[in-house]
Amino acid sequence: MTGLPMTDATRAEICVVACAEAFRGDRNLLCNPIGNVPIIGGRLARATFAPEMVYTDTVSSLVAGNYPVGAADSEKVEKAVETYAPYRTIFDIVWSGRRHVLMGASQIDMWGNQNIAAIGGWDKPKAQLLGLRGAPGNLINHTTSYWVPQHSIRSFVPEVDVVSGPGYDRMRELGAPGNRFHEVRRVVSNLGVFDFDTPDRRMRIRSLHLGVTLDEVKDNTGFELAMDATQDEVAVTRLPTGEELQLIREVLDPNNLRDRELPA
Repeated sequence: MTGLPMTDATRAEICVVACAEAFRGDRNLLCNPIGNVPIIGGRLARATFAPEMVYTDTVSSLVAGNYPVGAADSEKVEKAVETYAPYRTIFDIVWSGRRHVLMGASQIDMWGNQNIAAIGGWDKPKAQLLGLRGAPGNLINHTTSYWVPQHSIRSFVPEVDVVSGPGYDRMRELGAPGNRFHEVRRVVSNLGVFDFDTPDRRMRIRSLHLGVTLDEVKDNTGFELAMDATQDEVAVTRLPTGEELQLIREVLDPNNLRDRELPA
C-alpha cells in the first residue's frame, strides 16, 4: 500500500474520495451519506483520515467497521453497528444543527437550491420524483452536501422547478436566526467538485476531476459558475492513494456498485 496518488483511479473512485473529503473535520456532527458513492466515501473517511467520525448508515444505526456497501451478511453488518439511534434522537440532532447529510439532487441551481420533488413544477409536473422528503428540514437545520452523478444542463439549471431544499438566496430572504445552521458545503458531480465559498454565495468551481476540461463543465452547466479571480488553472480533484484504492476495491465495494451511479 502507498500514500501516493494513484493515476489509475477510475472516475467513480475519484468521486468516492471527493465525497469522503466533504466529511473532513466533521468530528462534532452526525455524518449521513445517502447513495452508493456517498456511502463508500463516508466509510472511506471513517477508515482513513476520520476514525473519530460518527457515521449513520441508512436509517437509525451508528456504524463502524469496513464492511462492503450493500452487504447481505447480517452477522457482518450487526458487528459493525456501534449503537442505534431512534428517530426521536435523530430529530433532536437535526434540529440542533449537528448533522451533515450528503444526498442527491435531481436539479440544483447557482445558489444551491435543490429539487428532488418533480420536473416541470409542483402544480403540473411532467415527472414525479421522490417528493420533498426531508430536504426542507435538512437545509434549514444543518449542513448539507449533494451528489449529482450526471452533470448536465438538465441537472445544473438556472432555476429549479421545485425548491426541495433552499439555497443561499432564499435563506438570505428568511434572515437570521432562521439560517443559523444553514450550510451547503459541497456539490460533487461526475465532472468536479463545487462549493459556495464566494462573497455572494454563488456556486464556485472548487476542482475538476482528472481528464475533465473547463469547457466540458461550462457546456454542461445551465448557469455561469464562479471561479477564483487569481486562479489561472482550475485545481484537479485529489486522487485516491494506494491505500484508499485498496480499501475501495477490495473491502468497501468489491462488487463495484460505485460505477452503477455514473453515466456509461
